[in-house]
Amino acid sequence: MTTNNSEEIKNSIYRFNEMLKTNFVYFFDVKEFQNISEYYLSIGEIQLSKKALSMGLSQHPNNLDLLLIKIEHLILDKRFTSAKKTLENLDLISPYNEEVFIQKASVESKLGNHLESINLLIKLLDFTEEPSDVWNLIGMEYLLLEDYYNAEYFFKNCILENPEDYPSLYNLLYCYEQMNLNEKAINILKKIIKYNPYSEIAWHQLGCVYSKINEIEEAISCFDYAIISDNKLISAYIEKAKLLELNSNFFKAIENYKSVLKLSDPSAFIYTKIGQCYINTFNHKMGLKYFLKAIHVEPNYEKSWIKLIDYFIKLNNFKKANYYLNKSLRINSDCIDLWEKSVEINKNLKLKKNVTLSYETMIDLGDSRWSTLISCIDEWIVQKNWKKAIEIGLKAKTHFPNKSEVFYKLAGCYLKLGQNLKSNNSIKNGKKIGLPNFKTIKMFPELKTK
Repeated sequence: MTTNNSEEIKNSIYRFNEMLKTNFVYFFDVKEFQNISEYYLSIGEIQLSKKALSMGLSQHPNNLDLLLIKIEHLILDKRFTSAKKTLENLDLISPYNEEVFIQKASVESKLGNHLESINLLIKLLDFTEEPSDVWNLIGMEYLLLEDYYNAEYFFKNCILENPEDYPSLYNLLYCYEQMNLNEKAINILKKIIKYNPYSEIAWHQLGCVYSKINEIEEAISCFDYAIISDNKLISAYIEKAKLLELNSNFFKAIENYKSVLKLSDPSAFIYTKIGQCYINTFNHKMGLKYFLKAIHVEPNYEKSWIKLIDYFIKLNNFKKANYYLNKSLRINSDCIDLWEKSVEINKNLKLKKNVTLSYETMIDLGDSRWSTLISCIDEWIVQKNWKKAIEIGLKAKTHFPNKSEVFYKLAGCYLKLGQNLKSNNSIKNGKKIGLPNFKTIKMFPELKTK
């Protein structure tokens, strides 16, 4: 039956397209107009959907199904006032129409009136034949209100009605996570497993909950059952491998990560994970091999570069680390973590100008950490570039107005430039917070007499 309907819809769409191309007028009944408009709406061809709907309404202006599609278009166009007026008219025609209630609730939700939306949906529960669909919609409205307690009630109803309603399950587990009710999450998942012992999704989610509460052995066991239920469930292999790593069971972790490679396309994430496991087993040759595979397969995956660079830093091979750093920055120039590695490498290579360039780039990219700002100031002070030190110091003062150190360092730089008034003001502001530390006095001995 479905196949016949599907063929009929395809035929209607074909004839509709032919009509648009040739300007021949074909006859379509109201159901065909509905199917054509809904089809184009489902694939995002909004204008074609509107065209079919307009033609349908011109021939059948009071048809309820076509008017409901019109409501969907009005909602998509954010014409909520028009949508509400049309729905009021439909309510007069069909006061107990489920779709009308759902669309009225949808409009209120789009307008941010979530409680009004919930009230409409609760009224719908009095006469709907599919309460689970309505429970789900009510739960979603409570989620939008971040009312997890009430959302839990409705999503739980959906699960008790249909243990294989996995979208509702994910929402229910999200509620439990937000309320930190791990035991409740475990209990509902065990009920689903009792209903279906081979539910890979329930086993996987149970493993995630156990992992979260640090019940590692139970979590690994759950992921094993998830894999038994579906031996192609990639996420179960990954989560299990992560826990095996955590338990320092690196060889077993490698096995599981390699299982992922058999089931999916190569990824930098998996290659990097395997590489790190080999490093942890002191097999540096294999570790390096997989790090190189990672940067080759996904050059934009920054973590692979960082692991590779760290590998050479730990060997004190800063020239090699610098080689890969420069390659990585050509591809990921906006990665603050890589520029931080640049600071470390250039300090060891004694390339002072490159150190300050790295710090400034980090700051330009939005790094406003105290450690970055004060280190950059110190580097410029060491190089006696007082103006640059002041420039960064003023930024630091904006972000950290209660750090006395920045005021005294600014005061020292102003002194070096002969700007005594600014220096005195900076010292005055610094004294309101605290005294200069030893490092600052060592940089500017003149501050002792101030």
